[in-house]
Amino acid sequence: MPIKAFAKIATPRIVSGCTFQEPDYLKAITAAELNQIMQHEDIFLVDVHTPEQKHIKGTDLFIPYNEIEKYQDKFPKDQHTAIYLYCEGGPMGNAAARSLHGLGYDNLTNLKGGAKAWRKAGFDFE
Repeated sequence: MPIKAFAKIATPRIVSGCTFQEPDYLKAITAAELNQIMQHEDIFLVDVHTPEQKHIKGTDLFIPYNEIEKYQDKFPKDQHTAIYLYCEGGPMGNAAARSLHGLGYDNLTNLKGGAKAWRKAGFDFE
C-alpha cells in the first residue's frame, strides 16, 4: 500500500482518537446555558485558566487548573455543591474537574469553549 493511501486511511482514525470524551462525572454546557443558569441561580463559578485572564462577571474564585489541590480549602465544604468551571478554551476546565473529582467533588460542570465561547456569545466580563 502506498504511503499516501495509508495516510488517508489512518489519519481520520488517529485524529478521532484524540478528541476529548467527557467523563461521567463532568457535564459540559454552552455559554448560553451558563448565562441562563446564572440569571436564576446563585452558582459557584471558578476560572481555572493560567495565566489569569478577564473573568466572567460573577466569578467566585480564580485558581489555576494545576493548583486545585493546593487551594482545596477555597472550595465549598459540601462536595455535592455544583461547581462550574471555565478557562480560555475548555481543556484546563477539564483538567481542573479531574482534580476536583479526585478530591471527592461530584457535581462538576465545564463551560464548552471556555471564555472564548462566552466572549463570542456577547456576555459580560469583569
